[in-house]
Amino acid sequence: MENLLPNKLFFIFFGGAMFLAAAAVEGNWCVARSDASTQALQTALDYACGSGADCTPLQPNNGLCFLPNTIQAHASYAFNSYFQRKGMAPGSCDFSGTATVAKTDPSYGSCVYPSSLRYVCLRDLNLMINLSLAMALFIGKKEDFL
Repeated sequence: MENLLPNKLFFIFFGGAMFLAAAAVEGNWCVARSDASTQALQTALDYACGSGADCTPLQPNNGLCFLPNTIQAHASYAFNSYFQRKGMAPGSCDFSGTATVAKTDPSYGSCVYPSSLRYVCLRDLNLMINLSLAMALFIGKKEDFL
């Protein structure tokens, strides 16, 4: 009889990947509010960069997110970095009312904003593989594994 285990594993793994892709359609990003004042954004940007955000991509010489060189763009990147590093904790995307949570990825060109979507997919990939193998063992016949 033909060994169907590889087919079972493929469908279980593929089905799990499709589930993760469907579950990860929405991400959360923290961005600067368009109605925030320049002064308030600058204060919040300084706080974010000094309190855990990765602001390296905003550096003028080789930062992938330096352009456009606007307070709005820089604050958005810094706010989001802080928000993601804090695990999207409640209140970590406020910055005295200058930020808001967005459902649309603000990344552009080579400036990639970290997101819950990316972290969840990578973290859960190992879990999905382990679950797929466990399901295959459960579904498969003893002879398939000898």
